[in-house]
Amino acid sequence: MHFVTAITEGPDVYDRDVYDDITQQFGELDPKLQHFLGAVASVSPFLTDLMRKEAVWLRERFDAIEIDQSIEIEITDDIGVALRSAKRRVALWTALCDFSGIWQVEQVCATLTGFADRAVQCAFDHAISQQIARGKLPGLARDAHPHDTGLFVLAMGKMGAGELNYSSDIDLICLFDEARFPLDDFFEARAALIKATRTATALLNDISSDGYVFRTDLRLRPDPAVTPVCMGVEAAERYYESLGRTWERAAYIKARVCAGDRIAGETFLKSMRPFVWRRHLDFAAIQDAHAMRLGYREKIGQSRITSIAGHNVKLGLGGIREIEFFTQTQQLIAGGRDPDLRVRGTKDGLQQLAIKGWITANLADGLYQYYRDHRKLEHRLQMVNDAQTHDLPSTDAGFERLAAMMNTAPGALKTALKDRFETVHDLTEGFFAKAPAPEPTGPEETADEEKITQSWPSYPALRSERAYALFQELRPELMARLRAASFPDQALVAFDRFLSKLPAGVQLFSLFRANPQMIDLLIDILGTAPSLSEYLSQNVQVLDAVIGGSFWDDWPGEAELRDQLIWRLAAETDYERQLDLSRRWSKEWHFRIGVHVLRGLIDAGQAGREYADLARATLGGIWPSVCAEFARKHGPMPGRGAVVLGMGSLGAGRLHAHSDLDVIVIYDADGV
Repeated sequence: MHFVTAITEGPDVYDRDVYDDITQQFGELDPKLQHFLGAVASVSPFLTDLMRKEAVWLRERFDAIEIDQSIEIEITDDIGVALRSAKRRVALWTALCDFSGIWQVEQVCATLTGFADRAVQCAFDHAISQQIARGKLPGLARDAHPHDTGLFVLAMGKMGAGELNYSSDIDLICLFDEARFPLDDFFEARAALIKATRTATALLNDISSDGYVFRTDLRLRPDPAVTPVCMGVEAAERYYESLGRTWERAAYIKARVCAGDRIAGETFLKSMRPFVWRRHLDFAAIQDAHAMRLGYREKIGQSRITSIAGHNVKLGLGGIREIEFFTQTQQLIAGGRDPDLRVRGTKDGLQQLAIKGWITANLADGLYQYYRDHRKLEHRLQMVNDAQTHDLPSTDAGFERLAAMMNTAPGALKTALKDRFETVHDLTEGFFAKAPAPEPTGPEETADEEKITQSWPSYPALRSERAYALFQELRPELMARLRAASFPDQALVAFDRFLSKLPAGVQLFSLFRANPQMIDLLIDILGTAPSLSEYLSQNVQVLDAVIGGSFWDDWPGEAELRDQLIWRLAAETDYERQLDLSRRWSKEWHFRIGVHVLRGLIDAGQAGREYADLARATLGGIWPSVCAEFARKHGPMPGRGAVVLGMGSLGAGRLHAHSDLDVIVIYDADGV
């Protein structure tokens, strides 16, 4: 399909003089194409300049049958010129495909990201090859491949997610595997790779008479004020383990290897999973993300939408960042337990959250459509002068130009945009800024209550400032619910005992803040099931399972449980981690059985059968891992292997909450 036949839309004419000039310059083309080019040029001085510079290439491109064919970087002696030439053409062609309606916003972003990947790879290969050829990298032959250095580049942010905007900068983190070099050569190798990183960044970032490729930001690396632009993976891992913050966890949701040694890069990203994805539901991330949102608002000086003029499409209320924070924060909360939520793109993130029941399908679809509209608007703003701007015009003339780009009237555009920003803000704000709980109508704490509660600040779970602040926020509602229990005095004593044994509080209190109904379940357990309460104080993470929608479903049975455990274990390659995972998994199901008994959903006989199912499923699920570990240490099992026999209550399928398991392992001694 030729370009002209694929055009379905276009901007209105804004600057008539520019329109006439461009239609005359391309006068030999199809009249429909002439008008389209003239209209595009009339709204964008930047694209007008590109059309004039790339007129010959553009005519050839229009004759091509394949509209989507990628624009390659033509490697020449001057790599900087080649990169900038390709960037001009990508910018021009992408804008034309966008304005014409041939490409939707997803393909626009994917095209820009794909070119960024190729440009970064080209720049770093060139810069590293220079260092190798000069003999600056010890132990490498002068014709060694750049990837032999172990250096890799992580694309972060929108580039990592495949969502680059039209005039976006690119956020990169450059690391190298220091194990590639002997210890004595480390500093020499690091110096050469730092030099290569600076050279590659200059190739991408510096402005010349040919323009620039991408504004390049390396400041997302650990502690950028004091660390080099390229650092070893061990130093990076130590930083994230000890000092990593929630915003850095969110950033790594989108991290992707875009250049360099991909094996080393993927190995590093795999090592980062425990940092990014916490094993338990992480509701504390909500407060961290909300604090960042408030920081952005303070930075741009906005607490409500009073005027659409000058509104920041990215950071302003109801903007792009609010949808991204809404999505990523919920991924951080549950992604540690559910690998399906570990996706990079905003669309995929919203879809998975809906599939998993964290948000409704309607909300996911609505937010993504608003996100698409925001991104298209962002592209139009940046196409005017290739400026990395996110601000709506502050003048009438500016809005007239933008309205022409969007093929609408200025007044209608302002109204639609204000409505859209307010709607997005309303949809996302409630998740972060929960309405404060109503003040309880009960009495102040009595003298008897104070005898118990006065010790609370000294408990381990309340020693950190953050935990104490969260607890104080919950305290009025908590006390009101304790007083409403069937036996309030006993409930308070039981809660005090539970709180005193709690080793830490931030995660649990954050969970209660986000899910107040969980407090009632806790009080139920404390008041009627002492053994379950004792267990819960040391294993509060099992409450995560209650948040999942399947907690109250019917019992799945032994076979389904075993398959579920095997599927989860397949994601772990380390034997000790597999054992830890099976312990956590079994504890959650064990807790579920106890809660179902407590709530009267099952009787003692059914509970006994479920405990037995769980035991057999756990043994059956972990057994292949045990056999594999045995084979790794001692060689294959003799004969036909071994079998585990369940004896006593396990064999009979009748266990209780505290049952031991009696088993016999029998092996085939053939060949021993």
